[in-house]
Amino acid sequence: MSQINIEAEDIEQIAGGEFERTPVPQSKLKSWKSFLGMYAGEHAAGTEFMIGPLFLTAGVSAFDLIIGLLIGNLLAVLSWRFLTAEIAVKNRLTLYYQLEKICGKNLVTGYNLANGILFCFLAGSMITVSATAVGVPFDMPMPKLSDTMPNGMTWVIIVILIGAVISLIAARGYDTVSKAANWMSPLIVIAFIACGIVALSQLGVSSFGEFWDIWGEGKEPFPGQIKYTFWHVVIWSWFANAAMHIGMSDLSVFRFAKKAKSGWTTAAGMYVGHYMAWIAAALLYAVYLNSPEAQGFLSNGEAPPVAPGPLAYNAIGVFGIIAVVLAGWTTANPTIYRAGLAFQAIIPKVSTFWVTIIAGSVATIAGLFPAFAMKLLGFVALYGFILAPFGAIIVFEHFFYKKFGIIKNYAEHSGSKFNKSVLLAWAISFGLFYFISEQFDIFLSFVTLPTWLLCGVLFLVFSKFLQKK
Repeated sequence: MSQINIEAEDIEQIAGGEFERTPVPQSKLKSWKSFLGMYAGEHAAGTEFMIGPLFLTAGVSAFDLIIGLLIGNLLAVLSWRFLTAEIAVKNRLTLYYQLEKICGKNLVTGYNLANGILFCFLAGSMITVSATAVGVPFDMPMPKLSDTMPNGMTWVIIVILIGAVISLIAARGYDTVSKAANWMSPLIVIAFIACGIVALSQLGVSSFGEFWDIWGEGKEPFPGQIKYTFWHVVIWSWFANAAMHIGMSDLSVFRFAKKAKSGWTTAAGMYVGHYMAWIAAALLYAVYLNSPEAQGFLSNGEAPPVAPGPLAYNAIGVFGIIAVVLAGWTTANPTIYRAGLAFQAIIPKVSTFWVTIIAGSVATIAGLFPAFAMKLLGFVALYGFILAPFGAIIVFEHFFYKKFGIIKNYAEHSGSKFNKSVLLAWAISFGLFYFISEQFDIFLSFVTLPTWLLCGVLFLVFSKFLQKK
């Protein structure tokens, strides 16, 4: 594992600072083992402590959760393997430079701004997760599922302190961030396994049938939550990382792969983090739901709070608190760093240190408001819905530019700083399907794929008519 971690560090360090505007040279390519360690660590982190319990609040059944996650995560792996990794090893460029060559510098600036802000909100939700653990020794009131505002001064102080520490570490650069993550990730994975085993014991589970009965045929969703069916679980888990695979963000990672087959290593992240860890976290919440406190909330028509800190502490004690803090930390740190890079592309004269501090400050402010964490299922769906269509631009150009007779990397060839075809394709597809989602109350993840497909097709059509030969 140590060699895998060292190679993963190399990739992440290089991805943060070298070959940003040139293809990765052959001498810098890495084996599949590097990506295995990276994805296993990155996807067993703070978000998992929130997402698992939130599935229970949505009233999923055993079949919907266990089989739905199995299929949805497989679709995510296939997307990484046959789209992201395939294109990455052909071009060996970062997402940002690839988009700039197609869209033009001015349009990419808008993408960077949106990307940076969404990264900050995601990091803020992870600061919230860590705060629920730090607050346990102080007997701090935990935020409820319905809370949007800070619930007290203790909460505010803890969030600000955590945000300041995380921001300072992220500002020291990706080398520090990746080293911290690689040291912490094995501990977090062990904590998830321990939490799952202890929770099964606390629930009195001694057979697979009893394990299945925890979810049974499903229940009504908690107040303020929507009902998740089999297809909700499949589609949501497929697109939980839509921005990374069909959105092409991980071109920046897989450009270092020797072969596209390295895309299969994402299965380590999906089935360690997005399968085992989600189910383990859901088991922690199942234990809590049997407590008098949770039953009191339910009898009053309120949803019991989802606070990862107390849930993990109830299962494995102080180790649980440490694991939740570190899990939030390992997600927030690289996320704030990436947000800083996105902002730096907009304000290049400001140093990396200070743009990262700015990003950390925005994330900390977001962390004060529990809604970002408590509505994480919805936020992740929105995040993917906004950013994934930009990946369709790259995918459809890569595979179909010859068939449609359009110029590849048009902005680079024409000297354009603003490719109208890209903006029109994204705006029409986004606007149409967001309207459909809101008007007909359709789960946002259900329209992510149609939006992605329409954006790619419209890009080809507009390019055919608007490109000047």
